Order: sequence, then structure tokens, then C-alpha cells
Amino acid sequence: MSTTKYGTELDLVCEQRIPEGRLAIAMLRVQSVWRAFRNRLASNCLHDLDDRQLNDIGLTRHDVVMALDRSGALQDPSLLLTRAARERARTRFARSANR
Repeated sequence: MSTTKYGTELDLVCEQRIPEGRLAIAMLRVQSVWRAFRNRLASNCLHDLDDRQLNDIGLTRHDVVMALDRSGALQDPSLLLTRAARERARTRFARSANR
């Protein structure tokens, strides 16, 4: 989710400086809120996927619902989804290695 539309943000990473003044700090906060909002919209699109497709990316429908419920309106749910997918991959591959 956080990789969506990164083409416009690559320029910001290269030219990023230490913020000077209140306006620069406010702009960084607005940028952060916008990124969280955009990732929330992308996370909402995960509801449209079926269970097999969610399983392919290492998530369940329960993970999607819990991430959206636990994160606030202006918080980024993709962090919780990433954590759930990594934990599921860790347990999935640990089980297959024990066989």
C-alpha cells in the first residue's frame, strides 16, 4: 500500500532537507496525513479481493477488518497489515520447515 504512487514522492526523498520554520513543519505534517489517507483508501480496496487473493498476499479478511478498525481516521492501516502479513509468513514457513 505504501508503494502506490511513489513516482511523485521519489523527488521529495532526493531533495529532502531539514525543515525550517513553522510552514515547513506544517507541510511535513500535511504530507504525512495525506500519505496515511491515501494508504487507508488503498486498504479499503482490499475488501474487494476474495479470500484466495488475500491469502496470496499473506492476509485474511479478518486482518483487513482489524487493521481498519484499530487505526484511526488519519492513521495508516498499512503498518498493521504489513505486520500481520509478515507474522503469517513467519509461521507459515516455520511450519513447512518442520515437516
